[in-house]
Amino acid sequence: MPVLKNARHEKFAQALAKGKTADEAYVAAGFKANRGNAARLNANESIQERVAEIQGKGALKAEATVERVLKELSRIGFSDLRRVFDANGRLLRPEEWDDDTAAAVASVEVVTRNIGDGEVEHVHKIKVWDKNSALEKLAKHLGMFIERVEHSGSMSLNVLPEDAEL
Repeated sequence: MPVLKNARHEKFAQALAKGKTADEAYVAAGFKANRGNAARLNANESIQERVAEIQGKGALKAEATVERVLKELSRIGFSDLRRVFDANGRLLRPEEWDDDTAAAVASVEVVTRNIGDGEVEHVHKIKVWDKNSALEKLAKHLGMFIERVEHSGSMSLNVLPEDAEL
C-alpha cells in the first residue's frame, strides 16, 4: 500500500507504527485532541493496513523475526566455550570460530602482565553472554514454565442447586 493520500492520516499511521497510542498519534498528526475521533481513525481499515505495512518494512529492514531471535538465543543458551580453543588448549583466532560460538562471545580482552626478568604473559579474558537468561527466555517461549500468581483476600461464593431459577 502506498503512502496515504491524506498527509495527516499518513502522519497518524507513522506515529502508530512507532508505538504511540491512538490519542498521541492523533495529536502528533496535527489534529486537535479528541479521544473518540482518534479511536475512529485508528479503526480505519486503510490506516490499519498502512501501519502493518510500515511495521513490516521496519522488521524486514532490521531482520527482526521470531525465528532469528530464537536462533540467537539458542546460540547463546547452547554455547560451549571450549570451542574457542584448539586441541592443545590455545585460543583460536575469532575468525576461526564457528558462527554459533562467535554469537555467544560478548568480548575478548588481552591483558599483558609483566612476570619478571623482562618477560611478559598474555592473558585472554573471554566474556560470554548470559547463558541462563537465554535459556530462560527460550523455555518461556516454549511454554516450559507455568507462571503462578497468588491472590490474597477474601471472597464469598454462593452455590445454587442445579434446578434453582435465577
